[in-house]
Amino acid sequence: MKKLIKIVRFASWPAVCGTLIAIIILQYQQFEKFNLWIQRGNIESILPESYISFASAINKASPSVVSITATRFDVEAVERASEDRLNLYLEEQDSLGSGVIVKPDGFILTNFHVVDNLFDLFETKVTLNDGRRISAKVIAWDKANDLAVLHINMDDLTPIEVGNVEESQVGDVVFAIGYPRNIGQSVSQGIISAITNNTDSTVSIFQTDAAINPGNSGGALIDVNGKLIGINSSIFSESGKFEGIGFATPANIAISSMEDLVNQAIDANSGYLGVLTGEALNEESSKLFFGVNDIRGMLVESVDDGGAAERAGIKPGDVIVRVGPTQVVNAENILLEVRNKKPGDTTIIQVYRDGQFFDFPTTLGFGEARIIEPQSPN
Repeated sequence: MKKLIKIVRFASWPAVCGTLIAIIILQYQQFEKFNLWIQRGNIESILPESYISFASAINKASPSVVSITATRFDVEAVERASEDRLNLYLEEQDSLGSGVIVKPDGFILTNFHVVDNLFDLFETKVTLNDGRRISAKVIAWDKANDLAVLHINMDDLTPIEVGNVEESQVGDVVFAIGYPRNIGQSVSQGIISAITNNTDSTVSIFQTDAAINPGNSGGALIDVNGKLIGINSSIFSESGKFEGIGFATPANIAISSMEDLVNQAIDANSGYLGVLTGEALNEESSKLFFGVNDIRGMLVESVDDGGAAERAGIKPGDVIVRVGPTQVVNAENILLEVRNKKPGDTTIIQVYRDGQFFDFPTTLGFGEARIIEPQSPN
């Protein structure tokens, strides 16, 4: 009997080894097939059906979200230099935030507290997701809704698509896009945690657990389709750090407020050309600069980066000889003609360059605009 058992054990080893070898070969074949699928870019075909990526929604919205750096100047100290003179010493601080491009003609929504500063002394820069950077003008704000409107003179902008706020529900997946702590654009995911409604059942504020950190203020709260549903505004925190409770102004309220503010800002401000001119040309200076004595106008010394004049094609060294129907005799001619127009109006600027006259259609922009607030109804 023992001899029989030994014979059976000896005979079974080849079968066991064969089985193990077969398993190894099958596993190797499966691995080779898996590797081939990856090389051919077919990884999606082997992922579970429940795998979801929101990359398309993020890619759709991210070009519309910008970084805002507002340099503010606060009074650090006051020194009496004499009986009738005080010296103010200003402290410079950078306020970091985010903004959302909502119109292709350069209007950006952000939070009021991002650009709020003492004495309206500020310099605001906007950096786009593609790396372009330009000065921005704060043209209006709405304290009640913590909103501000900026304007930039730049082409090839991507305005964000606005979603239907009233269809949003508690539990919907949302994303906060912004520039937290100046580390570049980033995205945080969460859900709509709560919705506060007005008396007419319209949405007044969103609460979300998507992380909103310093620098995210003014950025976009988007849905799974990449559409704007809110402007990230603030967090509820006793520590000053994000604790899972953030708030956003609904997009419909923000857009409506912005449209009112833009209209008021246009009404309250004159057009802006964006040139620095020297003295008016006379017979002597015309002969000196151009070799002829009959060129009259204002010599352009510099143009604002991204300003109306630069965008129209006007360059330093040009002579502005006519603005609209007005022949330029001195700087007052230019100022009066431009100030009689509004931001967004187009006028013809005629310049003398290289012995020729050129007409440049010029769409005026915003200059150092007055800050206004929504007018209360009468």
